[in-house]
Amino acid sequence: MASIDPSMKKKKKTKTKTKTSRNGVADIKTLGEQLLSSASHINNLPLLLTFVSPSSPPRDLIESLISLHSFFLPQLPQLPSSAATASDADDPSQFIYLTWLRSKFDEFLKSLIDVLASPQSDEEVKEPVLDTFMEFIKVANGGSFHSALYHRLLHSIVHSTSSPAFLVDLLASKYFKYIDVRYFTFISLEKLIRTMEGKDISGAYRTDEDQLSSNMEYVIDNLYYTLSHVPPLEGSDNTSVLEMWSRSESDQKQLSGDMDEDGKQLNPKKLANNVLSAAKIAKKMKLKFTKAWIAYLRLPLTLDLYKEVLVNLHQAVIPHLSNPIMLCDFLTRSYDVGGVVSVMALSSLFVLMTKYGLEYPKFYEKLYALLVPSIFLEKHRARFFELLDSCLKSPLLPAYLAASFTKKLSRLLLSVPPSGALVITALIHNVLRRHPSINCLVHREDAVDEGKGDQRTDEVISADSDNAKTSITPCQKSGIDHFNIDETNPVKSGAMRSSLWEIDTVRHHYCPSVSRFVLSLENDLTVRAKTSEVNVGDFSAGSYATIIGAEISRRVKQVPLAFHRTIPPSLFSENDFAGWTFDCGETPESINDNENATKDLSEREHCSAKRQRNM
Repeated sequence: MASIDPSMKKKKKTKTKTKTSRNGVADIKTLGEQLLSSASHINNLPLLLTFVSPSSPPRDLIESLISLHSFFLPQLPQLPSSAATASDADDPSQFIYLTWLRSKFDEFLKSLIDVLASPQSDEEVKEPVLDTFMEFIKVANGGSFHSALYHRLLHSIVHSTSSPAFLVDLLASKYFKYIDVRYFTFISLEKLIRTMEGKDISGAYRTDEDQLSSNMEYVIDNLYYTLSHVPPLEGSDNTSVLEMWSRSESDQKQLSGDMDEDGKQLNPKKLANNVLSAAKIAKKMKLKFTKAWIAYLRLPLTLDLYKEVLVNLHQAVIPHLSNPIMLCDFLTRSYDVGGVVSVMALSSLFVLMTKYGLEYPKFYEKLYALLVPSIFLEKHRARFFELLDSCLKSPLLPAYLAASFTKKLSRLLLSVPPSGALVITALIHNVLRRHPSINCLVHREDAVDEGKGDQRTDEVISADSDNAKTSITPCQKSGIDHFNIDETNPVKSGAMRSSLWEIDTVRHHYCPSVSRFVLSLENDLTVRAKTSEVNVGDFSAGSYATIIGAEISRRVKQVPLAFHRTIPPSLFSENDFAGWTFDCGETPESINDNENATKDLSEREHCSAKRQRNM
């Protein structure tokens, strides 16, 4: 009997599977056509529902989805609600049939949600499933937006263990452009956040992530991703640009403020002209946007998520809140944390202070504490230095504060990398130009100390410096700097009795770009007509790579060269190091002398050891 090639067996099996799969798709298509053609094939409905599953092949699922969508869509207006009873119906048999269809429709919706939330489902399947589900949301509630069904969809996305990026991006690209979809998204997300608040309430980030369950952490991350991708309503007076997914009269009333999200009538009087007001919609949307974000910021956020929220808060959230001052408690707590968290909270806090009138008495004291060497290596240092320059721009800033910031920045010149030295020089240049009252720090002669130092605070000294008739002559010992860099209070730092001696050391910095830029401080900065402020943003994002790149790209007109007719005997001359001597090298004579000295030393050690053995 002839043997069969194993490869032929594999080919036969593959052909059989392909034929079976094709027959399955054809059978599903036949079942769907029979269901749509006659009510006598209603038993095909449960069979088609079995193919709507995450484990089903994509072609089978899509073919079944098309047939079921075409069947249920015209049936939706006739289906009874879940709370309806047989006593309410005129024909009990018809009611039983429609109730059975209602149960199958609910089963179909549950299967669609399972497919969307399952990590096993392919992305090519999720898109048509989402489109089908959104179509039911549009028409399943008597032609108005089905908010309860949409809430189930968002609940499945948020509580999914897989990444919600694909589904949320689909919603953002296709459906978040509709005003009613965004409106009900904010409402549903706020409800989901409220349920999370009941489980664990925390007003700040979590330092110990083990205290937070993995499931809850997934939910909080998914909530942020979804909430951050819902675009806020931009200001517009034209109602034609406010496109709606569901154009029912009840949705228009609800968005304009005549109904709440549960569909209850707020205004008993019927309006003659039910026209959407752009101002009402904007106010309503801002309110829902604000409630959703304020509720989310009360959740226990992980440190990484906490940082991400703070980075985007001043641009993506604050301008669209109904009352941005509501964030003052959250931002002040974040600003008091210290370190990189305070740096990230500074942007939003600065916006509230400059645009919305927030008063924060200890703002400059906290800002002063952030000036540490590590800040020049942080990821968001560029934004921090630009905000620092803006905070020191006000002409109403007291002289002692300007002096404290200038002195601390100059002290940091001694320990920061060259890129940080460039930023500090630019900041000091701007502060000295804006506040002429602290120009006494640039050069101060030492006075004779009679044993009694000046005990006045910087606040008193700065008040005297503002008076034109008073001249500052502090008594200080030669070589003593009264500035205390460890002092956290700028008033007590002693900066007004100090000088910017650190600037002179940086004039001889090893980095040429730093030493060249420091020369800009030698100009008369008190004459504003002859000088201009330096743009800190040009230096705030600098690094070793940018400095090296700038040096390489510079055109050098003159190259320093050194010619020696004879080889120099040493690298440095004796005049450079008084009291030191340098050997030019080992000559043959010195080598012989060293060898003879080594031999004498070894002979003496040998004799001493021999003498010890004889004893």
